[in-house]
Amino acid sequence: MPLLNLSISFRTAPIDLRERVALDQSQVTGALERFRFWRDGAVGAHAELAVLSTCNRFELYLAVHDDAAGNMKAALLGYAGHICGIPPAGLEPYVNYSADLDATLHLCRVAAGLDSMVLGEPQILGQVSDAFESAVRARTSGAVLATAFRAAIRAGRRARTETSIGQNPASVGSVAVRMAEQVIGQAHLPAARVLILGAGQMAELVIKALHARGVRNLNVANRTSAHAEALAQRWNGSALPLEQVERAMGEVDIVIASTGSPQPVILRGQVQRAMQRRPQRPLVLVDIAVPRDIEPAVAEVPGVRLLNLDDLQSCVDASLSERQAQVPGVEAIVDEELAGVAAWLRDAEIRPVIAGLHKKAEEIRRRELERSMQRLQGLDDETRAYIQSMTRSMVNKLLHEPTARLRAAAEDGHAAEYAQSMRYLFGLNSETPPFTDADKS
Repeated sequence: MPLLNLSISFRTAPIDLRERVALDQSQVTGALERFRFWRDGAVGAHAELAVLSTCNRFELYLAVHDDAAGNMKAALLGYAGHICGIPPAGLEPYVNYSADLDATLHLCRVAAGLDSMVLGEPQILGQVSDAFESAVRARTSGAVLATAFRAAIRAGRRARTETSIGQNPASVGSVAVRMAEQVIGQAHLPAARVLILGAGQMAELVIKALHARGVRNLNVANRTSAHAEALAQRWNGSALPLEQVERAMGEVDIVIASTGSPQPVILRGQVQRAMQRRPQRPLVLVDIAVPRDIEPAVAEVPGVRLLNLDDLQSCVDASLSERQAQVPGVEAIVDEELAGVAAWLRDAEIRPVIAGLHKKAEEIRRRELERSMQRLQGLDDETRAYIQSMTRSMVNKLLHEPTARLRAAAEDGHAAEYAQSMRYLFGLNSETPPFTDADKS
């Protein structure tokens, strides 16, 4: 199958590289739109692309149908560098590739939460769905990506309904709270004053985890004050403008940052000034944003403990053991969905050949019938209809056994070689892409 995955994740790259390749929704849309113009000269006009970008991973899924696609890895790495503004040589040490069914297997594992930093975390399934929808809107998804992503989304949904890997799920937000708790002490956390930067889904997960641990003194700051006020109101907290964060840092015990800002919103100078007003009280800052919300140099300020996503990975511990026990069941679901994709691919590879063979036979039947009818003048309509029906029946019966044998060959894993032989023997059009929109069903 002409499918290639390029993956940069928390498993392969440090956070300073991950934040450079993180794309927001508008950037993903722009990358897909540029792909439509880039693909003709690089990987073929029928190529498909989807972009999956989260705080912990950047992935491209490329499906190529043209025989002259060239070196897919080099092309995909070059495009990744182009949309991220990083030379390919700077990305290559951090890239993992998977191809064909292995690429679909990887996508299914991602959607099912098996490849997440926090096993079974719930957000990734929605992010995979969003990546597919973005590709559909940008018209860069065809039959191959549609089949792979739909299988992955089914695997993700089934994993969370047929196993308990999604019960009491941990998230990056809840683990961030656990990290802060380890620093400040479990006994002291309920009385802690906490400032949350951001008002999106991750911020709400952070507040939910804080509430579960008895924390009630909550403050929310966000660039859009209305969003901060709405989130704070839902959890009986207080909202404040982003401009007041420096003052607030002089009063709180913990700051957890998860905005979507492309630049740091907390700088070293701000923290230094805040700490001067509280020299005897430490401050814990947890940055779970990508790109990072807190300038790394903040870690050098005396009395400050700065944690980020790379620290989070070490915090994932034995509390995940119950979900870990569900992994074999989830993997079985993934295998079932992958088997369905493999069957679809086998059939889809041979289907254009069968269609081409029937089309060519029909063209020959019509041409020869028209020639014969010119010599058989005076036939009534009933006789003409009978001859039409008889010749169609002859063609269908003649092609029935080759068609059945081709489908059987596909089931035995020989679809590609038989398809090539049939195209050669019958002079079928080899330029027709093997996967078309009609194959999505």
